[in-house]
Amino acid sequence: MTSDQNDLLRRARNRRPAPAPEHPAADSGPAPLSHAQQRMWLMDHLGQGGALYNVPIATRLRGPLDPQALATALTGLTERHAALRTRYPRHGDQPHQHIDPVRPVPLPLLDAPGDCVEQLATEAACPFDLTDGPVLRALLLRHAPEDHTLLLTIHHIAVDGGSLPVLAADLAELYTAARDGGRPQLPPPGMPYAEYARQERARDAELTAAADARAAHLAGARPLPLLRPVAPGTRDRSAALHAVPLPTATVEGLRALGARHGATLFAVVLAAAFATLRTAAGQDDLVLGCASGQRARPELRRTVGLGVNTLAVRAELAGEELFTEALALVRGALLEAQQHHQVPFDLVVERLGAAARGADGTPLLSASCDVVQPATGLALPGLDAEHVDVDLGLAKFDLTLVLEEGPEPRCLVQHDQAVLDRATAARLAETFAAVLRTVAEDAELPLADLPGELLVTAVRHPVLEALSADPGVADAAVLETPDGPPLAYAVVRGPVAPTGTDLRSRLRRSVPAAELPLAVTLVDRIPRGADGAVDRDRLPGAALPAPAGRPTGPLDLVRAAFGELLGSVPPADGDFFALGGHSLVAVQLAERLRTRVGLPLTGLDVLEHRTPRALAALLAVREEERRDALARTGTGTRPSGEPRTGTVLLTGATGGVGAAVLQELMAQGRPVRVLVRPESAHLPALHGAEIAEGDLADPDSLQRAVKGVDAVIHAACTFTDHEVDTAAMRALLDGWSGGPFVFVSSIDAYGRPADTDVAEGGPSGAPVTAYGQAKLDCERMLFETAEATGHGPAAVVRAPIVWGPHHRLRDQLRWGSTGELYQAALAGRPIVLPAPGGQGEWNGAAWVHSAALARALAACARPDGPAAGRIVNAVTGHVSWAEFSTELIRLLGSRSEVEQSPDADAELRRPWHYRAETLAAALRPEPGEDWRGVLAAMVG
Repeated sequence: MTSDQNDLLRRARNRRPAPAPEHPAADSGPAPLSHAQQRMWLMDHLGQGGALYNVPIATRLRGPLDPQALATALTGLTERHAALRTRYPRHGDQPHQHIDPVRPVPLPLLDAPGDCVEQLATEAACPFDLTDGPVLRALLLRHAPEDHTLLLTIHHIAVDGGSLPVLAADLAELYTAARDGGRPQLPPPGMPYAEYARQERARDAELTAAADARAAHLAGARPLPLLRPVAPGTRDRSAALHAVPLPTATVEGLRALGARHGATLFAVVLAAAFATLRTAAGQDDLVLGCASGQRARPELRRTVGLGVNTLAVRAELAGEELFTEALALVRGALLEAQQHHQVPFDLVVERLGAAARGADGTPLLSASCDVVQPATGLALPGLDAEHVDVDLGLAKFDLTLVLEEGPEPRCLVQHDQAVLDRATAARLAETFAAVLRTVAEDAELPLADLPGELLVTAVRHPVLEALSADPGVADAAVLETPDGPPLAYAVVRGPVAPTGTDLRSRLRRSVPAAELPLAVTLVDRIPRGADGAVDRDRLPGAALPAPAGRPTGPLDLVRAAFGELLGSVPPADGDFFALGGHSLVAVQLAERLRTRVGLPLTGLDVLEHRTPRALAALLAVREEERRDALARTGTGTRPSGEPRTGTVLLTGATGGVGAAVLQELMAQGRPVRVLVRPESAHLPALHGAEIAEGDLADPDSLQRAVKGVDAVIHAACTFTDHEVDTAAMRALLDGWSGGPFVFVSSIDAYGRPADTDVAEGGPSGAPVTAYGQAKLDCERMLFETAEATGHGPAAVVRAPIVWGPHHRLRDQLRWGSTGELYQAALAGRPIVLPAPGGQGEWNGAAWVHSAALARALAACARPDGPAAGRIVNAVTGHVSWAEFSTELIRLLGSRSEVEQSPDADAELRRPWHYRAETLAAALRPEPGEDWRGVLAAMVG
């Protein structure tokens, strides 16, 4: 046995035995989030999630696929693994796991000739709503009768790499059973993830103490200087990937090298990554991250959930070591980190405080390393499966160095384009590949003799780089500001010198949006001191004192809130991170300040402004904005307490319909209270609306919001969670004390009527969708309550597809019945419409412009409204699918042709015209509200 193997055995024996796993405890209330989930939730809550943590799994399936059996299998998968039907609402300021009942998993089936890579990427990039769920989406594309692509998109909060083989195996067995009509033969599932989270949280005191030790181990470490700093909250995480092929012999050589030295292949690759980055960055002491699974316990091996942690591996290489010596050092550092694999990295970051970032804000752990296998498809019995790569183009780490094994090995370098340019990253990839090839052949070389070059130069702002490279610029200066975009100055030259506008326009082509100045100011010369440094005080606008009398905001109140959460009241310019703040504290601080000052503030605001003085100034600006908005609408300010007379409660104000209604109500000078989630509170607040923080899934918040108002327009809807929608209606009605109550329903409540001429409030025809049934249930509840209490008047406004310029409405154009036509036109495929089933049969869509719907709803929310006690329709017009498709083709410049077929999607067979006499006056189109005009705006 080698000394290295003895060392490994000694370390294993010295480990403290893990406590014996307990049987799952009885559910004692909502389960907390695990630490890994909490980090995911925070990123999403701070607006930094988006599609970054979407996990797309796409497989081309060739053969006789049974879509119904597949849909049944997907539903069975969510029944077996509760993490796939868990959502994450909040109670107070803490999120928790809420496991929904088993419901059928929708499996849309769309005809899609070709590879449809863009369509898959678009679907996979759609964000999830962690509060309302679901966290799993499925889409099936049909290329030919026996040729399909299945796309599953799951949020990372519900799965990790170790979950995917479990899901794949279970899905195959469930599909077989559903197809053959038998019972699935499945092994027992693993421990429920909710129980895993409870057990982890029960050890928080122990884990926090261990995190102190890990933080002490990382003390003094610095971020990788190769990466540019980026201001928080401004990143889109756009990734670039560089690949360098490797000979199979190289991987075999690396594996053999590890075997000779008692190290895994990953340890060898990690040592090579350290060696590569040490030379490239010119820094001996480095910290790299790697993923560590949490499935060592047998009962967790078949658990589906986020059971992964990030390990920070620190190694200091002087450059004189042989690579084999460096390997021993890195292997030891990796083993030492793995001893603490259960210590959540977010706790370590909390204990590090300000030391978790460099002076410029760059995270200490910004680079990672991994060894991966090529992705494989979901194998379903009786079908040929082929993995389909769906690249979302996003980077979780600033920089990742990877060895991909398989029949065609590759060296991969992925990077966030905001922190590293493509040319430097490409050179780094070539260097990493060269180091791997070299040590696979001869590992007895000093690190200094390995391939590589210093890639760090004096760091200059990208705006300064771009201006200095412009032939029309003789000199330039760029100055950073503490809480905004940089200031840019230029001295121009030449017979046709560029203007400041010209220069900023050129900057937009090469500089990340987050780095762009608001303007480029032209000066005769750049003032400099004796040392050549720019003299900031002599540049226009760079050192202006704060104007006398400018509001500084509630500084003492902000400092007090800092002190309550961080243990001591900080100075006015105390830095949030230096004071021990972290993401969760940022969310809590924002919520505490929102409650006390009644102004919108998010956790992201805290992370961006960081000091009490800057946050107080931000609150002062938002108070001014609110006063200005109130003054513009003529409503003036109001004392706190009961709402003003005539106040309308509006739900859904940040959605496409609600935003239009809010604008209409404010234009009419009517006081408005809006129900809105805290993180979105600043959107309606800037219109001068009163904010009632809450959520459809929080009945208490709904009853608080409706208290004392004189009218209600209920426009919010989850679209998918019908139990939440009906419970929200019940909560609003329980708190309703009178005045008009307008419910925004849908023509889906009519189902498929027997008569193609649909009268307002006419009978429903079977089948009615679950969404339509939820609307019917809410309508019934409203009218029953109005009759029983004498409150009112009550009105129901059934709306069709809503079109308008709001981004939420533009997104909806791309999905559903119109979405299939849009995707076909976008891809240049034939657009297949239903063949007429009888003489004069018409098929198409009813639609309403968002502004027209807003006028109609505002009219109904008056005591003498036109729809009192009735069900009415809000329809601007009807457009045939043929007209709609022809216009889409024109707007998109598509090569698609329109065809008619009896096999067209049955959802497109919509022959109904909906009458809308009651609201005709409010719905009368105003300039710009024709269907072609609004469609052009939405497509553009």
